[in-house]
Amino acid sequence: MPLPFISDKCLIGLSPMDDVTDMPFRTLCKQMGADVVTTEFIASEALNREAEKSLRKMLFDDEQRPVGVQVFGANEQELLQCLEVVEKTKPDFIDVNWGCPVKKVAGKGAGAGMLRFPDRLVSLTATLVKHTSLPLTVKTRLGYDSSDMPIVELAERLQDVGVQAITIHGRTKTQMYSGCADWTLIGQVKNNPRMHIPVLGNGDITSGIEAYEAWQRYGVDGVLIGRAAIGNPWIFEQCKRVFLGKEERNISVAERATVCKKHLNAEVLLKGERVAVIEMRKHYAGYFKGIPSFKPYRMALVSAISQSEVNEILDKIALQFSNN
Repeated sequence: MPLPFISDKCLIGLSPMDDVTDMPFRTLCKQMGADVVTTEFIASEALNREAEKSLRKMLFDDEQRPVGVQVFGANEQELLQCLEVVEKTKPDFIDVNWGCPVKKVAGKGAGAGMLRFPDRLVSLTATLVKHTSLPLTVKTRLGYDSSDMPIVELAERLQDVGVQAITIHGRTKTQMYSGCADWTLIGQVKNNPRMHIPVLGNGDITSGIEAYEAWQRYGVDGVLIGRAAIGNPWIFEQCKRVFLGKEERNISVAERATVCKKHLNAEVLLKGERVAVIEMRKHYAGYFKGIPSFKPYRMALVSAISQSEVNEILDKIALQFSNN
């Protein structure tokens, strides 16, 4: 069964990020033009014991389709069991995370930690493919460290066991998020004549122009955008404009404040006011990036403890910078 969102054009999607790509944010990104969205990564073990927070991470509606649920783990039985839990929610695909570099994940052999054992990674992925009726995709990295970056061979092996698309972040596990993403090997994966599944690239794309250039230079089937989308769901609209030969448009401060309010309200409805107000703090810098003399307002936003207080500050920002 082919993935439903792949076409002959470049796909622009939202890269899954823990504690960021929740349901309200995915909805915003979808409304702004993201072709595909994926949930935050979810621990297989937590899904199997029906942890409330993990089950909430899987929530989506039809507006977000095509949507994938991303899972991670290192234990075969736990991963197989969680497939049954995920399938009940009927996403369009299941994405397996073999790319997270953080210690609490990779240190336990999950995420990018599995890149130290490529044979096991492939064998485990093959087992997962056989035990789900949904398309299974993989997100990974170039390799564990700079001494061993087997992604060209690894991608082909994953294709051969039934993976239907692969997303590659252009760094190794040990790089974490430092330095610059290297798209050269991503391009080599895509241009391998034996590869026929979609190859998506990820890493350091911060604008529509950069997305277009990555597509043109490396020939990838899609570009996933992660950190540059935080507080900036418009980046997907901007990408679409560039691909259509249009200029990126200026987003007024009033529009930023209005969408930020909308985002916060959706978070409150999902998680309650206290949690929503705290978790939105990671987005404010993105919403108002580049506005001069903004620091006092940013400090006020990250110090606010209620939705009404945040909204009041956002109204002041819209008024203060109404000409921007």
